[in-house]
Amino acid sequence: MNDEDLFHPKLMTLEEFLAMRRVLPAGYRLVFTNGCFDLLHPGHVDLLARARALGDGLIVGLNSDASVKRIKKDAKGARRPLNSQAARAFVLAGLEAVDFVVIFDQDTPLELIRAVQPQVLIKGGDWGKESIVGREVVENAGGQVMSLPLLQGYSTTGLIERIIKSAR
Repeated sequence: MNDEDLFHPKLMTLEEFLAMRRVLPAGYRLVFTNGCFDLLHPGHVDLLARARALGDGLIVGLNSDASVKRIKKDAKGARRPLNSQAARAFVLAGLEAVDFVVIFDQDTPLELIRAVQPQVLIKGGDWGKESIVGREVVENAGGQVMSLPLLQGYSTTGLIERIIKSAR
């Protein structure tokens, strides 16, 4: 199986999502979060489930491979992503908490947030509310922005470090 064979109905382009959004019922509360989601772990699953509980549907903006490479330039991220965007998107789409996955190529999700216009914007607790990209867009439209506490002991960087140590 190749990346091209990975299909899931929750995976869509921004244009496909916007067309589908037009037929959602009035009052539909859309929650948005974003990230790289390179190696899915319990911290990711927990955050996504809690984000989904805050609305009627959860859209995940997924950084493209090129975007991940640009934003993970430092030494610990030089070889990221480990999984392709197609594989990362497919895994996210398979989660019950996730309703839509849209890949974006910019370094930040700001343009995607502007286009999607979610009622709720969520990031993990390692982001202060004031530094969440898209906060002003969502708040100016009357929406909520939240930084949810992280499930302690889980991170992609920590997982990669444990894998490297166990391989030695």
